[in-house]
Amino acid sequence: MNTTLFADIGATRTARRSSDGAPTVPAAAEFALLHGDVMHRRRRPAANAFNYPAFSLRLPLSRLAELPTRGIAHNARGAVSFHDRDHGARDGSPLEAWIRALLAAEGIEADGEIVLHAFPRMLGYVFNPVSFWVCHDVNGAVRAVLCEVCNTFGECHNYLLAHPDGRALTSGETLPACKVFHVSPFCDVKGRYAFRFHFGADRWLARIDYFDDDGPLPLLETSVSGRAAPVEPAAVRSLVWRYRLFTFGVVARIHWQALRLFVKRVPFFAKPAPPPQRTTR
Repeated sequence: MNTTLFADIGATRTARRSSDGAPTVPAAAEFALLHGDVMHRRRRPAANAFNYPAFSLRLPLSRLAELPTRGIAHNARGAVSFHDRDHGARDGSPLEAWIRALLAAEGIEADGEIVLHAFPRMLGYVFNPVSFWVCHDVNGAVRAVLCEVCNTFGECHNYLLAHPDGRALTSGETLPACKVFHVSPFCDVKGRYAFRFHFGADRWLARIDYFDDDGPLPLLETSVSGRAAPVEPAAVRSLVWRYRLFTFGVVARIHWQALRLFVKRVPFFAKPAPPPQRTTR
């Protein structure tokens, strides 16, 4: 993990401002292919770690109609595609309207661009263990991040990260959340998460540390990182070869790592019922 990513807080403020008085559009809210890694490390009772190359999309929700011109099918079949029903209400309804309604219900003023960080479908299939909705205000500051977490049992839960006093979120600060949703049978539903982000235009980092209250150090450390590249048709076509079977591999690797933990005799926890609230903060 390159912790210097958190140091470049000034990159958060780089923005494109319209001369006609339109809202500030942060450079970190532009379309991007993010090429990087997924890292996961478990400390106990048996150590386990992996690091895989990965990529994700950075999608400004107000401009999803541009996806076909950039080589990504939108709500249609394609080698690389993005479908609204894979996120939010999961019924195919517009994502921007869904997230803005959620933010309004929570009393969060994020009236600027909202950017979704997620895997696309590859050859028609996708599984997103976690997607991040970065919500800006009209001046380009980040006011909230919605972490959309899904497990392999077909369930999803949202952790909404925002300061109670409404101040902006900054790169590198720690944002806590109580764990209420079952993700892995090798972790109990207890304890807390500590989220940290780097919101830079050229680099993206989401780090999630999980503390199970059984020690001062996190039980699990996870990160998703990436460097930004333009979303252009030629670059999108190259994804099919560069990351062939990538989204199928996400689920395969989850089960492979579960098998490794089982062999190491890590305690197994039965899946409880999901929380009654779809979103917690």
